[in-house]
Amino acid sequence: MIILGIDPGIADTGYGVIEQNKKGDLLCLAYGSIKTPAGELLAKRLFSLAEQLSAVIKKYQPERAAIEELFFCNNAKTALVVGQARGVAMLICSQAGLLPMSFTPLQVKQAVTTYGGANKQQVQKMVKLLLNLKEIPKPDDAADALAIAICAAGNGDLLTKK
Repeated sequence: MIILGIDPGIADTGYGVIEQNKKGDLLCLAYGSIKTPAGELLAKRLFSLAEQLSAVIKKYQPERAAIEELFFCNNAKTALVVGQARGVAMLICSQAGLLPMSFTPLQVKQAVTTYGGANKQQVQKMVKLLLNLKEIPKPDDAADALAIAICAAGNGDLLTKK
């Protein structure tokens, strides 16, 4: 099964594509970051995100998708813009026939490290280990997206409707 993980953002949206075989082994197929140009109108940035994410889905044909839920404490303006990027990602996945799963950062950390209080470096090291990669994936958004995909692989029967 091919799984797409998405870490939404307006400047950078991380994506990670993994494959889980019948034994449960995980293989990294691709990862990266979809960037939108700063200074562009928000609508153009969201459109660019939609086009680039559609291309990733078309290329890898995932059977499952997962998107991280937003977690912001301080900046409501940033949360609103990132929420719009998350909405675009959910729409593009839905248009491709994927009902995207949603996971909180805590759920992702627990799935990857077994500890919900893990820091970013611990999560990245476990992603590297679990996917048998030679180095920690960069940029950070891509590593986070791979962690989200790993979380989705471990929660195959859980389809959230958020």
